[in-house]
Amino acid sequence: MIDASLARGLKLVGFDVDGVLTDNGVYLGMVGDHPVEFKRFHIQDGLGIRLLKTAGLVVVWVSGRESAATALRARELAVDELIQDPSARKLPVFEALRERRGLTWEECAFVGDDLADLPLLARVGLPIAVANAVAEVKAAARAVTTVPGGQGAVREVAELILQARGEWHDLLSQYFVERGDVAYRADRSR
Repeated sequence: MIDASLARGLKLVGFDVDGVLTDNGVYLGMVGDHPVEFKRFHIQDGLGIRLLKTAGLVVVWVSGRESAATALRARELAVDELIQDPSARKLPVFEALRERRGLTWEECAFVGDDLADLPLLARVGLPIAVANAVAEVKAAARAVTTVPGGQGAVREVAELILQARGEWHDLLSQYFVERGDVAYRADRSR
């Protein structure tokens, strides 16, 4: 569970990529003379990101490696910012982003899974770990997802934050109206 007052104060949600948006697997190969990289992203995470953005939250991805596959998925989902820093020093790049956007640390959440995420998780107002995170990351988190990264963890984070803010059902209703599925009521009991 996420504290409602903390969730309502958020303005930005940041996500690590490998191990959070993906299952940590990277497929490398060659097509002719060109190296290629493939990653598996969970499709339900995309709707979670869309709903966070619809709620007015800035969505940022911070990765410790450069990847064309990551850039392609970030573009596809209209992520507000993608930072790929091959040094994996996420704290300084996130701090610059935060300052550029005029946000406090308390207004930021970050979702991570590995040791490179720890300095950033120690600073944000809402540190979150995915179920497959290393023990140190889980210990630093205020919330831990029930599913691993790459298996819908980002969608779970979106739901937890938006439910804590009291916006989940209204956002679902808006989503269905925009799709033309006006017969569905998001707040009805199953």
